[in-house]
Amino acid sequence: MKIRIKGNSVRVRLSKSEVELFAKEGYVEERTEFENSTLIYAVKSKHDGTMSADFTSGNLTLFVPADLLKQWSSTDLVGIDHNMLLNNGKYLYILLEKDFKCIDAAVTEDQSDYFENPLKVC
Repeated sequence: MKIRIKGNSVRVRLSKSEVELFAKEGYVEERTEFENSTLIYAVKSKHDGTMSADFTSGNLTLFVPADLLKQWSSTDLVGIDHNMLLNNGKYLYILLEKDFKCIDAAVTEDQSDYFENPLKVC
């Protein structure tokens, strides 16, 4: 799982196995350990409503309605997003995506569990 945070937007990308686990279990998390604390970021299924996110006690959680999760995980749909209205009148943009293999040959990370990039020219 990867997260990207910029301003009032949060983007989460899941690998193939993480999408499968999320669809089956309704929950996936990742941890980043620091010297004095751990950042936990997760995606969690919920029964209804719209996508939402919360950050409490060092835990960032993205909530996805079960029907939307089912549609996203079982089709070629790449991403799902939502502009979440905050109490202060501003919005938090939330984006959940399937993680694609990079088409840049210089990338050295293991991408074997990523989705095939539709832009890849064979």
